[in-house]
Amino acid sequence: MAGIAINSAFDSGNIEVLSIDGDSAKLAIPYDAGGEFKQWFHFRVSGAGGRELTLKITGLNDSAYPKGWEDYDAVVSEDRDYWTRAKSSFDAGEDGGTLTIRHAPAGDIAWFAYFAPYSMERHHDLVAEAAASEGVTHHNLGNSVDGQPLDCLEMGEGETTVWLYARQHPGETQAEWWMEGALDCLTDPADPVGMHLRKRCRFFVVPNVNPDGSRRGHLRTNAAGRNLNREWAEPSEEHSPEVFHLLKAMDANPPVFAMDVHGDEAIPVSFLAGYEGIPGWTDEHGQRFYDYEAILERRTPDFQTEQGYTKSAPGKANLSMSTNQVAERFGATAMTLEMPYKDNPASPEPEQGWSPERCRMLARDCLAALLEWLDRK
Repeated sequence: MAGIAINSAFDSGNIEVLSIDGDSAKLAIPYDAGGEFKQWFHFRVSGAGGRELTLKITGLNDSAYPKGWEDYDAVVSEDRDYWTRAKSSFDAGEDGGTLTIRHAPAGDIAWFAYFAPYSMERHHDLVAEAAASEGVTHHNLGNSVDGQPLDCLEMGEGETTVWLYARQHPGETQAEWWMEGALDCLTDPADPVGMHLRKRCRFFVVPNVNPDGSRRGHLRTNAAGRNLNREWAEPSEEHSPEVFHLLKAMDANPPVFAMDVHGDEAIPVSFLAGYEGIPGWTDEHGQRFYDYEAILERRTPDFQTEQGYTKSAPGKANLSMSTNQVAERFGATAMTLEMPYKDNPASPEPEQGWSPERCRMLARDCLAALLEWLDRK
């Protein structure tokens, strides 16, 4: 029987094959452009039928978030539609930090990834379907470094301007699965949450801020090697055109409410980060964020407030990050939504862990929380 073959030469693929021996392989994750970050992997194994695969991804102590590998299981799919978990274990002492994935596929081909991938082809399907919906206008805000369009979908006739944007960090694919759920809600004429929000708000939705990094299989950077969520103070057309054009569009349509959607490698729950520490902080401004956070926590067990990021000290907020910049620049109620790669220990789902389905459901809860928040504003 011939050995297995491993390939990542496809949309969002990313792996380096060091060696293959029968049913086993030794692998490594290449760095993003810029040479600073590595964590995202996505590859195909063929010739897998009837085998117990042992896949070792090495050198992970030098990855962007080594703590992200602890208590983590890789995702696997044989049809690229339904993604389940493959039993994995991490040993920091083996070969510079090694994640060992063990899985016996039912068929000859299996795809493995850090989280369920969201391809650029699926992105274009999402944009096309939403743009064809009644009351939706499509805008091309500009082009990426590689020349890909930056898609924005506008809808609603209300007075409150809302910006939703995702995948500044392309390997955080949870964010675009969330966007799929949000657009399903907002474009469905029979959805009562979407219907009432369209009456009260004017939405600008950018499902993927970093299409180049998405296609190239990066974790955090664009094609120029820039971490887009550190470019908001002084974005440039040369190195970070994605943020440059997005911020220019926000200047023309200032947000009242803004959500930047992400995934967090280490923390196994969903949470929000606010804008404590901005120069223009007031208790009244901050309370609007805390009110929304409390509503969302009450609405769904898939969101919590006990775990999250350390709040910035007064005057110490990093204004190169979008949430801080948007809150300071526009006085908006801005926030960063983080979702996990790992299973939520409070609501475990052993087969899939945190999944695309739960990302989509959380999106609708976020929008329902926004509708309730508008009544309190």
